[in-house]
Amino acid sequence: MVETNYDILKIQDGASKKDIRKAYRNLVLKLHSDRGGDDEEFKRIKRAYEDLRIGKKYPDTTDERKEKAKFYSGDSDADQRRKNLLLSQDISREMKTAQEWAAALNRASATGQRLFGSKELGQIEFERKITKTLTIKGKFWAGNFMYDNPIMMWGSVTSPYISPYEKHKTHIRITNGDFRMIDAIRNRYDIDGGAKITVDSGNMEVGNVRGKKQRVEDPQGRVGMTTIREHFSQLNAPKGKIVTGDVRDTVKIDADTVITLNLIDNVKVTGKNILVYGTKVTYDVEFFLKKGGKIRFYDQGSGFDISDDAIVNLENGKMIKIRDLKHDKLISLGGKDITYDYIDDRQNIKKSTKKNSGNKFSFGKMFHK
Repeated sequence: MVETNYDILKIQDGASKKDIRKAYRNLVLKLHSDRGGDDEEFKRIKRAYEDLRIGKKYPDTTDERKEKAKFYSGDSDADQRRKNLLLSQDISREMKTAQEWAAALNRASATGQRLFGSKELGQIEFERKITKTLTIKGKFWAGNFMYDNPIMMWGSVTSPYISPYEKHKTHIRITNGDFRMIDAIRNRYDIDGGAKITVDSGNMEVGNVRGKKQRVEDPQGRVGMTTIREHFSQLNAPKGKIVTGDVRDTVKIDADTVITLNLIDNVKVTGKNILVYGTKVTYDVEFFLKKGGKIRFYDQGSGFDISDDAIVNLENGKMIKIRDLKHDKLISLGGKDITYDYIDDRQNIKKSTKKNSGNKFSFGKMFHK
């Protein structure tokens, strides 16, 4: 007899949401790794609970989990590409329908719950709460989706970078409110594949972020030659704050305030207040500091893994390499606030500081411990 998700949670078939939640919490208390439980069994319990939340009775088989680990699998590259394009087209249509459904509930100030998505890749549960917040549970695979209030998400976000059509690629936009992935780092919810998330007037909290580099045939048709096509994952909150985990492999971030961990391989960060809490920044990372802003590296060590060749750009066209900020002793051991004005007028400030080395005024006005 095939084990159901109800069996895994040790409850009766068709149990209520309240009973499902209670059983899950009781098992978590026993099995969580923090309490000495088994990690694999904890993951199995968690999967069963998440499945039942979206009405899925049976857990995925091993083969189904392997298939869902990729966007789609096929017998050849051409076959895989064709099927992926068809899937992204179907899912993007579903997301358009989901957007219209959510907008209708907004207009009516009503609540509702509905599944959208794909049988091949798994459906997503959308629910509009009485608070106007929209919850999304499941992996967001493709398509444009816009909502006029906050979104809370239990799941990851990806994009069909192989599609030549922008309407198929993932772009989630919130016109009024925040976007938040719930316990993203712990739950391993991430953003990848060139997905784009925009918050017009709110904040964003997500997990790890990565883009995609794709090797393609030479666009000029030279035989045997290939080139790299970059698909940037993009996070935009021009009036708010973005909080992320690790950011790597072709990503752009733009916000008033950016709080992030490690920045690795072709990352562009734009902000007025940029706070880097990780220990690693690679040579091809660029910062674009807005006028009146500041940047700080909170590395508690020597700053060795913050590359000398990473660059901070100013709005007026000036730039400085991280090595110069290290020479000024503004990086490592918790760092200091490095202001736009300091970078803009660094040479004059350094000259003035040398002349007034005994003056208490020296660096105090420009950066603070």
